[in-house]
Amino acid sequence: MQIEQKITQAVLAAIKTLYGQDAPEQLVQLGATKKEFEGQLTLVVFPFLKISRKKPEDTAQDIGQYLVKQLPDVVARFNVIKGFLNLVIADACWISLLSEIQQDEHYGMQPVTDQSPLVMIEYSSPNTNKPLHLGHVRNNLLGWALAQVMQANGNRVVKTNIVNDRGIHICKSMLAWQKWGNGETPESTGMKGDHLIGKYYVAFDQHYRAERQQLMDKYMAEGMDEEAAKERAEKESPLMQEARQMLVKWEQNDPEVRGLWKRMNDWVYAGFDETYRALGVGFDKIYYESQTYLEGKEKVMEGLEKGFFYRRDDGSVWADLTGEGLDEKLLLRADGTSVYMTQDIGTAKLRFQDFPIDKMIYVVGNEQNYHFQVLSILLDKLGFKWGKDLVHFSYGMVELPNGKMKSREGTVVDADDLIAKMIEDARTMSEDKVNKLEGISEEEAQEIARIVGLGALKYFILKVDARKNMLFNPEESIDFNGNTGPFIQYTYARIRSILRKAADAGIVSKEPPSAELSEKEIALVQQLAAFGAAVRQAGSDYNVSVIANYCYDLAKEFNGFYHDFQILKESDEQKRAIRLALCAAVAKVIKSGMGLLGIEVPERM
Repeated sequence: MQIEQKITQAVLAAIKTLYGQDAPEQLVQLGATKKEFEGQLTLVVFPFLKISRKKPEDTAQDIGQYLVKQLPDVVARFNVIKGFLNLVIADACWISLLSEIQQDEHYGMQPVTDQSPLVMIEYSSPNTNKPLHLGHVRNNLLGWALAQVMQANGNRVVKTNIVNDRGIHICKSMLAWQKWGNGETPESTGMKGDHLIGKYYVAFDQHYRAERQQLMDKYMAEGMDEEAAKERAEKESPLMQEARQMLVKWEQNDPEVRGLWKRMNDWVYAGFDETYRALGVGFDKIYYESQTYLEGKEKVMEGLEKGFFYRRDDGSVWADLTGEGLDEKLLLRADGTSVYMTQDIGTAKLRFQDFPIDKMIYVVGNEQNYHFQVLSILLDKLGFKWGKDLVHFSYGMVELPNGKMKSREGTVVDADDLIAKMIEDARTMSEDKVNKLEGISEEEAQEIARIVGLGALKYFILKVDARKNMLFNPEESIDFNGNTGPFIQYTYARIRSILRKAADAGIVSKEPPSAELSEKEIALVQQLAAFGAAVRQAGSDYNVSVIANYCYDLAKEFNGFYHDFQILKESDEQKRAIRLALCAAVAKVIKSGMGLLGIEVPERM
């Protein structure tokens, strides 16, 4: 049982014994003691004054005396500052916790059983007409980390992806490849498939813009104003008309169009998989819009028959949500084609058939907040038990020091280029440190660069509260000082070096002995003790940055301890054994915490 839990139960027993009343557990407010006072944990006694009918100081004195008497192995002594009871935790208690961390393989995490709640998390959601970019990187890293955190909180987790593999944007790439591709393939060009398709999506846009401008110039020369000329040019553009005709053929299952569509999508999927592997993310189940939109249409028609939705004169189907304080939402166009909402309803239907979902979490940018507010209401109307309580894990946009990313004309920050650049920067930044490692091979040096580069990228993105927009600065992220991934990784590698040297010298203690601890050592154990609470908070708040910043605080605390105390050179065997146990526990928790974020930690740096 954690120290806080033991004290909480003892405080409740104290209230019953001293004042003859039961108190609810939520009245027990325990927190870290302020640095200017003696102690490690502080109990706020004000909530108990109505029960005790005493002054705050007297109530604190009563409870403190009870705790010292009833929990001598936990509470060594206490002091009272007005209505605050500061508790000095016994050294033996901290040493016992150290031992628990060593023995518990899954310290700080909840077990998962077949009866655990099933949480499904959707993330990534790419389009098959272009490669993944920096925005997708944040999405994938958040989705993967959230999945690990939810599992660490005792949930079964299913990671899913919905691929937007149909629509006019896909036909644009296909048409451009037909017109200007000359039969290019990933094999013939040496390009990743998603990059090749993205190249033709950009090519379509360039040709279309030129064509539209020519038509606009023509219509404006005939006396039409600019706005009207633009509207007519977009409508009459031969290139856009061809793309729309291709989409119609796709809808009609034209074998030639469908064959090309499948071939080009397969190129893209192979490219996506390569990027996912590089990022260290994956999925348990992938859904495709081409398979879900028809299911969505059926579900909408079912809702229409039951009177949940209504049909307008032009044949379009709508949901009237004005009763919920929203507006009316289009579900099927007049020509019967679906919208994104229809697809999401269809995907929900398939997921509900595939899995007994208890909670559904969508990792999607905050520009879709309204969409998911509507989706929740619609799914609830259609009978999905988790619809009303679905979670939209809404995250902010990523910007760069030189401004926002542009989503058109091929000027986005490509995920593959970013990953390669981060690894290259890590290799350059750590070259001096790597060269100091004796006997390291080129392959090992490159692996360290990969771990550090990706760690820098992931940590920099995940340490920011997901709800906020963020500025991604590659140079700042790779720094070996401050709140960065490399700083934490370097701390871990430093500890592993100490433990290897201790093992080589035969001075490793398996069990931390009883000994008197310094304030810094206690502070370090107390930081370790907070890991479980950080995991729980990250899960309840859907906020993975809690874990990132916990890891930084732990690494910072360890470095302060390392600076002030001898470890291997300590002559007192008991003190040395305690400090080695501390090193092992910190390394273990850093590895666990960073692992929840999908960040590897190197044994050497």
